[in-house]
Amino acid sequence: MKWKGGRKSSNVDDRRATSGGGGRSMPSMGTMMMIWPIIKPLLKTKFGWAIIGLGVVAYISGFNPLSLLGVGGGSSTPVNQVQDDKNAAFISTVLASTEDVWAKELPGYREPQMVLYRAGTKSGCGYASAAMGPFYCPADQKVYLDLSFFDELSQKHNAPGDFAQAYVLAHEVGHHIQNLQGILSKVQQAKQQWKNEKKSNALQVKVELQADCYAGVWAHHAHKRFNILEEGDVEEALRAASSIGDDTLQRKTTGQVRPDAFTHGSSKQRVEWFRRGLRSGDIRQCNTFR
Repeated sequence: MKWKGGRKSSNVDDRRATSGGGGRSMPSMGTMMMIWPIIKPLLKTKFGWAIIGLGVVAYISGFNPLSLLGVGGGSSTPVNQVQDDKNAAFISTVLASTEDVWAKELPGYREPQMVLYRAGTKSGCGYASAAMGPFYCPADQKVYLDLSFFDELSQKHNAPGDFAQAYVLAHEVGHHIQNLQGILSKVQQAKQQWKNEKKSNALQVKVELQADCYAGVWAHHAHKRFNILEEGDVEEALRAASSIGDDTLQRKTTGQVRPDAFTHGSSKQRVEWFRRGLRSGDIRQCNTFR
């Protein structure tokens, strides 16, 4: 991806020097929702409860037990500061390009802030842990990102490349757009009314696939305006979308695929919706709720 020399966003709250280290707070509800498919079977046996107890103690002590399953970041590996700063400069440039694209495509667009941190930090949605991966918090309209996730993406999910990383950020910015459109609040209201896990999961999948489509729309216009794409970039993004599909992650962590527990969509779905946005460049083509 061509990014050097590009404008860097001023909407970056860099907490890398002040976050992380020491013990941790208990995981937020967002974290629990993400790892629920792993925890639920353990609740049925005494041995499972013992594993959960050990995991909680380890987490509070500063070790992320989910890293053993390839879920989330939080590695204790020493940080390569030079590479980390380069990654921060890169992702800040990508954020700037999303600002430029969406300011033109969406009149009245309000830019989100991006928080860079290590291991953990506070967010408007509770405690932000590297184990959660990148996420968007509608309460404070910020994207939270521990840069160690990009190592996870490359090493454990076999999705290396800078454009794969750009896709991840563009997806989270897609959630910000959904928030501005009122989609996230409507989805949350529907979930509260239904109180049905399968229906709620199916609705959340639609939210995530739309964000993938929005990421594709960003890529379409960013390349058109700034000529950012190089050979192999699109394949990097498609590989990333596929590698973090629910079916792929479930196979890796539990050995089974449970479609009713999907919250982000299958690998095939994620690839298809990103590709739809990339080809059309039209946000109107991203209606996953039909």
